[in-house]
Amino acid sequence: MSELPEEPNKPTEPESLLPIDEHIEESQDAEGRKVRHRGIYLLPNLFTTANLFAGFFCIVTAINGNFYVAAATVFVAMVLDSLDGRVARLTNTQSAFGAEYDSLSDMVAFGLAPAILAYQWALSSLGNVGLTVAFIYVACAALRLARFNTQIGKVDKKWFIGLASPAAAGVVAGSVWAVWALDEPGIRGLDLPLAVIMLFALLVAAAGLLMVSNIKYYSFKDLDLKGRVPFVAILIVVLVFAVVFSDPPRILLLIFLAYAISGPVQFLMRRRKRAES
Repeated sequence: MSELPEEPNKPTEPESLLPIDEHIEESQDAEGRKVRHRGIYLLPNLFTTANLFAGFFCIVTAINGNFYVAAATVFVAMVLDSLDGRVARLTNTQSAFGAEYDSLSDMVAFGLAPAILAYQWALSSLGNVGLTVAFIYVACAALRLARFNTQIGKVDKKWFIGLASPAAAGVVAGSVWAVWALDEPGIRGLDLPLAVIMLFALLVAAAGLLMVSNIKYYSFKDLDLKGRVPFVAILIVVLVFAVVFSDPPRILLLIFLAYAISGPVQFLMRRRKRAES
């Protein structure tokens, strides 16, 4: 992406031959001067586009009734979402355009896709109640992402305020994936007992409400991935991968459920300590 120092009385640039406006951003250099950036960075936005496609693919496959693939695709989107930001930071290619594009992609992959997956799989049997629960999740995801964008640079990056949308999507999609992977009659989608469907509806609504709560969650953003670590650390990583791949649907569901519950548990523990002090 080229950098163009702002110049007074600059002549009007010729109109592009393509019916698409060129993207231009303004920022400040080290000396405080305004600098105009023309174009966008390709590498991080490729990962963001792949994340967007994963969300779109999840929606299409869920509508077609292929819930196993749809649920697994949400976790693929998580990997892609974690890569675009890290690639941008490592290559120093952060931009306002990339941040906004990432949020819109996250809304599709972790807002719309899990809600449609949940509705198509089980919530549709509840009629308007199921539709309302699915919309609550979508609305909370949108509010969570909007609030996150306004808090960038204003809150401690060590913590998320509210459950992150990828983690909430992991709870919803992980539940579908874990149950569907059982491959037993009478436990899939509309064949589920009403009590199980109601429990799933409460889980979807709770995941949505946790996203817009003020409960703090550890963000893992202060981990130094470039520094040296003890040799045993790589052994632990290998062990974690082995455990996850032994039964991905249920292990991933347990991981995301534990993370979702960790916020309220820590919140209650802090309140108890304040009450005792």
